[in-house]
Amino acid sequence: MQRIVNRHGLDMPKLGLGTWPMLGDECTRAVTEALDLGYRHIDTAAAYNNEEAVGAAMAQSQVPREQIHVTSKVWWDRLNPEDMRASFDNSLRALRSDYVDLFLIHWPAQDWDLARTIDTLVALKEAGRARAIGVANFPLALVREVVEVMQAPLAAMQVEYHVALSQANLLDFARRHDMALIAYSPLARNKVSEMPAIQRIAARHDVPPTQVALKWLLDQAGVAAVPKASSRANQLANLASLELRLDDEDRALIAGMPKNQRLVSPAFAPCWDEA
Repeated sequence: MQRIVNRHGLDMPKLGLGTWPMLGDECTRAVTEALDLGYRHIDTAAAYNNEEAVGAAMAQSQVPREQIHVTSKVWWDRLNPEDMRASFDNSLRALRSDYVDLFLIHWPAQDWDLARTIDTLVALKEAGRARAIGVANFPLALVREVVEVMQAPLAAMQVEYHVALSQANLLDFARRHDMALIAYSPLARNKVSEMPAIQRIAARHDVPPTQVALKWLLDQAGVAAVPKASSRANQLANLASLELRLDDEDRALIAGMPKNQRLVSPAFAPCWDEA
């Protein structure tokens, strides 16, 4: 499976398994099956309440821990240094690991000491407990402040990204700073299956629309995707997207689609239009 490797210590398969909102035994079973099928990138978070289930799956898997990329995240209400370290320690205990491969700030807070938060994040990387660090759901202005002003060695950003939502500005920034962009909700919460342009491309290739939408992302340099897939059938279908070959006509159809359908914007979300 193709990987993203960058100078910030990141070494991550482009296709991962998203685990939200799976819990308990369902999550453990899904992660176990995914590892058996060849997935080596698992995405979780403290706020998902399933790190323990992910840890159980890794513990019972025959795949060595060092071959699995694990991303976890700290929630926006735990971003003062003491709470952040405690959340990180809890994540490691739940995952039954002494490190995570990528540790992200899950959402920016609205009233916080950004410098202290970033210093704490960087300290986790410097201690080797987080192999790489990054942010999720940060608007461009905030990412720019962290990377260009604070000079934090961010390896990745995770944002909602799919065929119906442009992230061109963030992607351009990520590439200029050798960062990965990880797409969550890459299938637009399965709405891609209802989009005429995607349906047309899927019919041409005789594949499900989800594979078209996923491959469009995975074909992009520096972009990874973490679709949630609880069933073996969906996990296999997502893996099969790697074999699909989109052509210029396909890409032109997708380029012509509206790109303003943001599906994830909770009350505590930042102002997305900050440039």
